[in-house]
Amino acid sequence: MTVATGPEVPTDSATGATVLEVSRAVPQPVGDVWQVMTTPTGAEALLGKGAELGGKGEPWRSEDGSHGVVRSYHPGQQVRISWHADEQAPSTLVELHLIPEGEGTRLSLRYQETPDAGVNENLRQHWSDALGRIVTGLAPVSEPAVDANT
Repeated sequence: MTVATGPEVPTDSATGATVLEVSRAVPQPVGDVWQVMTTPTGAEALLGKGAELGGKGEPWRSEDGSHGVVRSYHPGQQVRISWHADEQAPSTLVELHLIPEGEGTRLSLRYQETPDAGVNENLRQHWSDALGRIVTGLAPVSEPAVDANT
């Protein structure tokens, strides 16, 4: 897992928005990871219980009150959503890329806030946990059969 660290929170130089990035590598190929992401279980792992990922422009809502809209949807590659922690929370952007890495996949999540919303360790943990739930939902990679007679 990669998490931006240090005393200063990185910002996007073009917008001045605060940026948080987390990632996880998994042994499953991109197609398998995407297949899990597009199931109700995968969407809930990322967005919360009750959330469903639709197509571009479609709203989503989880039972905890977080909600948003799918902003970009590129099967097998990337999904970008707006994310509001609750009804009063400012809009933020969450972008998840699936990147081929050897025979596996790197899930790379970028959380970008508006300049007036503050990043804190709870959000770092929130998105790290979300990736962990996605990883947990992936089927184990089968090991090659070993011939006991060799």
